[in-house]
Amino acid sequence: MRDPIVVIGGGIVGLSTAFALTRLRPDVRVVVLEKEAGLARHQTGRNSGVIHSGIYYTPGSLKARMCRAGREALLAFCSEHRIHHEICGKVIVAVDEDETSRLEGLLLRGRENGVSCRGISREELAEREPHVVARAALRVDDTGIVDYPAVCARLAGLVTEAGSEVRTGTRLLAVRQEKGARILETDRGAVRGRFLVNCAGLYSDRVARLDGVDPGLLIVPFRGHYYELVEPARRYCRHLVYPVPVPAYPFLGVHFTRRTDGRVECGPNAMLAFAREGYGLWDVDASDLSETLRYPGFRRLASGHWRMGVTEFARSASRRRYLAALQRLVPDIRADDLLHAPSGIRAQAVLPDGTLADDFVIRRSRGALHVCNAPSPAATAGLEIGRYIADQVASELD
Repeated sequence: MRDPIVVIGGGIVGLSTAFALTRLRPDVRVVVLEKEAGLARHQTGRNSGVIHSGIYYTPGSLKARMCRAGREALLAFCSEHRIHHEICGKVIVAVDEDETSRLEGLLLRGRENGVSCRGISREELAEREPHVVARAALRVDDTGIVDYPAVCARLAGLVTEAGSEVRTGTRLLAVRQEKGARILETDRGAVRGRFLVNCAGLYSDRVARLDGVDPGLLIVPFRGHYYELVEPARRYCRHLVYPVPVPAYPFLGVHFTRRTDGRVECGPNAMLAFAREGYGLWDVDASDLSETLRYPGFRRLASGHWRMGVTEFARSASRRRYLAALQRLVPDIRADDLLHAPSGIRAQAVLPDGTLADDFVIRRSRGALHVCNAPSPAATAGLEIGRYIADQVASELD
């Protein structure tokens, strides 16, 4: 039997890639290696559970194209496999004159990307979201919600049913090349593979370097703090409510998201995390933090945006400040309406010049492909990213 294709990472991108490979090349065996005891434990399982429309992304970019195609593939997959999802739509609201101006640009971008969206009156906003106060608003019909861990569980099941393998609790330690193959040393023994696909998310840059590839960037972790509304306060948000994002950042701002189980989450904000898995406010990994602080790209980023960093940290540390951000959208909300919810980490690639990578970044080398930047909307786009990667791998195998 020929050596398998090895996929590093058991999030939605890694599992979608493995699934696409089993469909495109049923003659090839795939082995997925995931360091955690279960699947979708990081970005996939700790995001807002939103099916994004594609309204935010630069027309023609990988994010824009893959979000739209991935959304359609995801909806079809969920329908076929009876995974709970809903296209409930969302509103993006502007609360001041500057945001109103940016909202008009967002509407044009959305239409250019093929998104079903339109401006709505204050009366229509009040009918849809009676507790939201705004000067102007967009209605985005294509946005929805889904249970992403359930999607991953089904993908993993289909991969194994096809004769391939998903190994959890298997951490990659080293990579070496040997006679046209790669030997992947793990904490559970060596795995020999004919092709390596790196979908390691928070650790994608490190896996690339283990494979001898300089990704030309550093993954910097940004912690997103969430709150959840107590049950009586869920009436404040019927669907999804977002602010107008700040163009200088890839983060969407603190927003309200209804989940498939009926809960309503508020957040996330975005502050520098002191560890790649720093889900707690004061979680620190000295090695991770030192790597971030020593990186010239991060120092350039920090020098220009330190005020934003201080603001985001203060918002995470202070319920009062976080509440103030929420009250810009929903003035009726009170501190007693908020419960702490699990935080998330965004794996954001920072380039050497200090800019945040604004698009998906995929590096290809002989016998390997490295997905080095796949933050939101990667969950929505996951099936399309997996199909794209599978096509790339198949072309090299052929």
